[in-house]
Amino acid sequence: MSVHVAVDLGASSGRVMLGSAAQAGSGSSSGRHLALEEVHRFPNGAVPVAGRLHTDAVGLWREVLAGLGAVARHPRGAAAVSVGVDTWAVDYGLLAADGSLLGTPRHYRDPRTDGVAETVFARMPAAELYRRNGLQHLPFTTVYQLIAEGRGPLLGVADRLLLIPDLLGFWLSGVQGAEATNASTTGLADVRTGRWADDLVALAGVPASLLPPVHDPGTVLGGLRPDVLAETGLPAGLQLVAVGSHDTASAVVAVPARDERFAYIACGTWGLVGVELADPVLTADSFAANFTNERGVDGRIRYLRNVMGLWVLQQCVAEWTSAEGPQDLAALLAAAAAVPTGGPVVDIDDPRFLPPGPMVARVRAAAAETGARPPQEPAEVVRCVLESLAEAFARAVADAVRLSGHDVDVVHLVGGGARNELLCRLTADACGLPVVAGPVEATALGNVLVQARAHGDLTGSLEELRALVRDTTEPVRHLPGTVLAR
Repeated sequence: MSVHVAVDLGASSGRVMLGSAAQAGSGSSSGRHLALEEVHRFPNGAVPVAGRLHTDAVGLWREVLAGLGAVARHPRGAAAVSVGVDTWAVDYGLLAADGSLLGTPRHYRDPRTDGVAETVFARMPAAELYRRNGLQHLPFTTVYQLIAEGRGPLLGVADRLLLIPDLLGFWLSGVQGAEATNASTTGLADVRTGRWADDLVALAGVPASLLPPVHDPGTVLGGLRPDVLAETGLPAGLQLVAVGSHDTASAVVAVPARDERFAYIACGTWGLVGVELADPVLTADSFAANFTNERGVDGRIRYLRNVMGLWVLQQCVAEWTSAEGPQDLAALLAAAAAVPTGGPVVDIDDPRFLPPGPMVARVRAAAAETGARPPQEPAEVVRCVLESLAEAFARAVADAVRLSGHDVDVVHLVGGGARNELLCRLTADACGLPVVAGPVEATALGNVLVQARAHGDLTGSLEELRALVRDTTEPVRHLPGTVLAR
């Protein structure tokens, strides 16, 4: 059976995984098969340097090569036929004309974009920009990063911009391109076509030639570079396949939904909350609600809102670890589950929570501003963060339904947050809907599914791919009412 390699880089960790998939009659002894195995995992995060935040692209490349080497040494490695790369959105690297990387890419949490959006809105009003690119307002979107970049020297000598997954793909294969799901997050693409829009590119102050051609998920981009094959020991003939290179696009592929009446929460460092549609929603109400229209696999629209996700909890745990040593997260969550309901709830999407660094005092200050007693013990802080996150998820689900007219019967929560039973139970209560948690590795599964279909191991629509996920995984169902009402 063919093996597919998923390179899946999230905001806080990366992994390289082996996957295989088959439908009835395609060679599997059981007829239907979907398997995933981790071969390499490593941490990821913004790197502070002299007051700036960077993405360690070369370090990530080193880890990707290490993972691919582990694939080559794996007993199933010889059967590998393709590799796909997905990462977070909006960040990029700049290349010189000879293909060399110019500088170290900046991280989206870097403060260089502070105040940039307002200068853009003076040239194109925010509502008009929304009608053109369909994106919610986030201060770190690529269009704003490029305007900030223009204050420095690199844009003047850059020949090509590649988003992070496309940069890694270029280093793997030598092919320069932009995969459509990630291109749709930049603010430079037409929301209706998914291709670069001349007026938006001009708004960013860059030449159109800086941006590579856009291709769709499922495109076979070509073989790997000889030096990559030599470095890793991978078999010749391995092909790079464009997957949903925005990690949420890949995650949504692997949502085990039975029909179209579902909402999804792709929950990790960020929480991406929304519904899947055929067409974008560009109404004034949608703009006011700060909903985004990003492209998914097979031309679907991921209509969603970015919610802060588990970032706040991660930063709190890191703060306690720094002060007291390693924390037992399971024990913290168990203690938080025992905290009585009715504690403070904060706006988890408050911009104060976006920068990295000590977070506990920020949570307490936000709680005090609500008039409630601020959480003191770690368990209380965790409970406050998770209840606040669950309520933000519920608001986003309700708004997605209201604004799109797309009714839902169930919420699928996929990604690392699916392991957090308390968060899932709180979300079910807040939404008043069943929450189906899992698969945890939905992004890597979606990555593999798109590769397998491109290779011919699978056929059919997204619905058929999701049926395979549903039949071969065991998500956990959480019903409303498992936590006492507030």
